[in-house]
Amino acid sequence: MHEFSIAYDIYATARKAAIEHGAREVRSVSVEFGEMAMVSPEQVSFLFGTLIEDDPVMKGANLVVAVIPPLSRCTCGYEGAERFVCPRCGGLPELVKGREILVTNIEIEVSDE
Repeated sequence: MHEFSIAYDIYATARKAAIEHGAREVRSVSVEFGEMAMVSPEQVSFLFGTLIEDDPVMKGANLVVAVIPPLSRCTCGYEGAERFVCPRCGGLPELVKGREILVTNIEIEVSDE
């Protein structure tokens, strides 16, 4: 169940960034999940919600999820969504996008002091 460790890493990254910037609360955390990351975004969202329940800085934060389709390139010049066999030459394309899990934005509320 690597979803828990991913949810925890997202939580820890957002919390650290919020504290470093003097936030009193985190409103949302945006995350991109590559379709080929082999992770369930729904499960990560549920676990993230569980992790933030008792944290006064993170409680109530929304996890905004975007699923990114794969992008592959082949030496023949093909670029597209085919992951396993190049439709142009039959070769094995290289997956250049679609495996990553990235925190792209953290929306925080800071004190006016």
